[in-house]
Parts: sequence; C-alpha cells; structure tokens
Amino acid sequence: MAALACLVVITQTGMQAARPLVSYRTIALGGGGLAVGVAAASFAVLSVLVAMPLGRYTDRTGRTPRLLTAGTVLFIGSAAALALAPTLALVAVASALLGFAHVLLMVGSQNHVARLSGDSVLDRNFGFLTAAVAGGQLLGPLLAGLVLGGGGVTVGATTRASWSAALVVVAALPVMVVVWRLSPRSSVTATPPTEEAPVRLSTLELARRPGVPTGLLVSMALLSALDLLTAYLPLVAEERGIAPATVGALLALRAAASLVSRIGLGTLAARFGRRALITASTLGSAAALVVVALPLPGIWWMAAALLVGGLLLGLGQPLTMTGMVRAVPTSARGAVLALRLVVNRVGQVALPLGAGVAAGGLGAAAALWFAGGVLAVAGAAAVRARW
Repeated sequence: MAALACLVVITQTGMQAARPLVSYRTIALGGGGLAVGVAAASFAVLSVLVAMPLGRYTDRTGRTPRLLTAGTVLFIGSAAALALAPTLALVAVASALLGFAHVLLMVGSQNHVARLSGDSVLDRNFGFLTAAVAGGQLLGPLLAGLVLGGGGVTVGATTRASWSAALVVVAALPVMVVVWRLSPRSSVTATPPTEEAPVRLSTLELARRPGVPTGLLVSMALLSALDLLTAYLPLVAEERGIAPATVGALLALRAAASLVSRIGLGTLAARFGRRALITASTLGSAAALVVVALPLPGIWWMAAALLVGGLLLGLGQPLTMTGMVRAVPTSARGAVLALRLVVNRVGQVALPLGAGVAAGGLGAAAALWFAGGVLAVAGAAAVRARW
C-alpha cells in the first residue's frame, strides 16, 4: 500500500493542480461561466467509453500496474497540451485527455486495493487510498496557486503552472517501478480464497445488486460536487476579487480536512455505521456548498464552510467503494468499480453543463447551489439505502 499511496499522492498532486488550471486557462482566453462548464464536462467524455472495458480487463488479468503506468504517462502529455492550448476548443481537448489519464489511474489504483484487500480491511484500505487522493488534492491547488501568484490570471501564468504540474508527475515514474516490482505477477485475484466460483455479471445485473444503485448516485453526486467546487470556486473568487493564491489555499484546506477524515475512516465506520456516515457526508456537504456560495463579506466564513464540508466530503467516496465491492462477487469487483467510474463520468458531463447554464444566467455562485441540490437528493436516497 505504501508505494501505491506515494504514487497516488504524486499523480493526484499534478492532476489537482491541472484541474483548476483548466478553468483559469479558459478565463484567461476570454471564456465565461458556460465555457468553464463545457471545459469541466469535457474532462469526463473519453473515460465514459473506456472505464468498463478497463475494469473487466483488471478482473480478468489483475494487471493494474499497466493502467497506472499508462495513466501517468498520458497525464504528463495532457498537462503539456494544456500549457500549449491557444484556444478554448483546445483547452477542452486537453481537459478530455486529462480525464482519460485520470480514469486509467483510478481504475488501476482502486482495483489494486480491491484485489489485495480482504473484506475486513476494505474500509481502512480504501480510506488510505482516498486519503492519498486527498493529499494530492491538498498539494495540487497550492502548487497551482503558488505558480499563478496573486496577480491577474494570464495565459502566460497558466502556461507556467501547467508545465509545473507535468514536471511534478514525472517524479512518479521511479515510484511506478517499485509498484511493478511489488505487484503479484499472477493474473489470479490476490484476495483471500473463498468457495465462490468466478461469476461474470452484465452491467445491468451489476447495477441491480442491492446497495449498488444508491452507491452509484451518492458517488456521482459527491464527485460532481467536488468537481464543480474545483471548477467554479476560481470563477466565484474572480467575481469577488479574491486572488488565485487564496483560492489555492481554500481548496487545499478542503482537501486537508478530507484527508484527516479518511485516515480514521475504519474506526468511524465501525462506530457509526456506513449509512449514517454516508448520509452525513451528502447532506452536510450540501449545506457547506450553499454557505460557500453566499455573498458574505471576507473569506473566513468560506474557509470555515470548506473545512466542515471537506471533513464530510471525505467520508462518502471510500464508503461507497466498500459498500459496492461487498455487494458483488469477488470476480466482479473490478467491473463494479468501473461502473461506478462510468456513472461518475456521466455525472461529470451532465452536471457541469447544468451548472454552467445556471452560472451563465445567475452568476458563478449558482453552480455551487446547483451542486448542493444534487447532494441533497443523494442524501435523501442514502437515508433509505441498505449498506
């Protein structure tokens, strides 16, 4: 787990630096709220097509390091493409390539954990994995904000910051060698042996398993809300005269809070139960996003809301992973995690477009209110779910 966690921290640092840079590059090239929404949605387009085949590939072969390597190399190229993009259309293309790299990294890392963890430690290990993701979400915006500085957003500044993100991920290549060396060479699953015969379930059969539909909805809502926060907080800040470096610090604060809650996830789940924590994650983070969007003076109220929201946002994703992999046969774990990624990506296409329409008519804050509403719907479903 240590080598994988290190790899995830590095790659997610680069990814989370690049994600707000897509918005800033769009703004620097003259795009408004709708253009930011389109660029954010393009992040998910390619990965919708490949996630399920990749998940079934890992179920069949167990060769997750190949996906991790491909995702790392593709990210470096995608960040370079963002640095060089001279038009809004090419920014959207670079964002789509970043999304493809992201799904390779996520399918590889999540399935690596699912295959190497027994049921009794899934909450803990998925908590560690997502804590590593949160570590990257903490460091990435800080990196982007540091390179952009406190001045206005310019094309030149976003170029420098995008190259910086690419260079950070180059450091993941030596770590990848360690992951390859420590990974089981057999294509047979490394999870504890059971008497369960290998089962291949169709996508529809996976989606109908008890607990899976609600897990898909909650996961999509949480991830899309986080994406909308990452995409639209820079635009909200730009409207209110808040510097990019401050935005980076606020996003890092949110990520730090999520990291803390995920490290202790195994203990929290044992004490309070999965359903209670997922419900608190969705409804509480919905309220936090609404507060962030309110036009209150100063930034301290925004920081406090992001701190609380970060603690709650951090809980839902790893818990839905555990609930979903426990709801299917061991031989279908990669497929159900891939289905989760597909639904997440569909949400990442549809919801930013809806948020972009809201922001185009009512201002950037409306995108965060939109995200809060989606989380509230998911929270209502989580209350009645069987986990």
